[in-house]
Amino acid sequence: MKTNIEGKVALVTGSNRGIGRAIVEALLARGASKVYATARNTDSLKSLVESSGDRVVPVSLDVTEVEQVEQVASLAGDVQIVVSNAGYAAQTDLFAQDISPARQEFEVNYWGSLNIARAFVPLIESNGGGAVINIASIASLVSFPPFPTYSDSKAAVHSLTQGLRLTKGNNIQVLGVYPGPVDTDMVADLEMDKASPASVATAIFDALESGKVDVFPDPVAEGFTGPYEAGAKVLEQGTAEMLAGS
Repeated sequence: MKTNIEGKVALVTGSNRGIGRAIVEALLARGASKVYATARNTDSLKSLVESSGDRVVPVSLDVTEVEQVEQVASLAGDVQIVVSNAGYAAQTDLFAQDISPARQEFEVNYWGSLNIARAFVPLIESNGGGAVINIASIASLVSFPPFPTYSDSKAAVHSLTQGLRLTKGNNIQVLGVYPGPVDTDMVADLEMDKASPASVATAIFDALESGKVDVFPDPVAEGFTGPYEAGAKVLEQGTAEMLAGS
């Protein structure tokens, strides 16, 4: 399945900076007719709205609040493409006395993505199909010691993405995006080569329009492609074949 962006209506969570903002800008550049851009504080979306030619609709949203998500779904009933980008990262030690930051990672990264999927997948289906794009991480596939609980939460996002694809993939293209280090606030203090948010957004929509479902959008992430396709992807494809034959 391929999804063309021209003329489509999209919603992007966590649109105020970094990858989220780049995704909104890429959608506009590829001809999206409207983009609902969400952030907890819509003041942070002002410049994005002003530069969009009235195609960006700012929406206040905390993805961890189910009632808010449902209210936004009622507002944005014409959505055909949804991007779950809102995320939270904490450097929480597995044996730290206070693990509340780890709980917040799951609340935003996993539960937030699930809340969005539950609210918007039925809308996308009723609008004739489209796409769900979940921003995961290479940390979804292997735990990184500096971010162990973040890795756990992103592994859950990866599993959610697979589940959506296996159950809702007939008329919804479900993309999992697995970036490596990207030049955002999250890794601002880490000295390493980083991809630009704009290059990540380009890779996402190149994949969407070509029919791909797994996106490794930068040089570091590309190194994960072969091992992933030789291992976990084989298991996912086998499961899909088993379900199709049952």
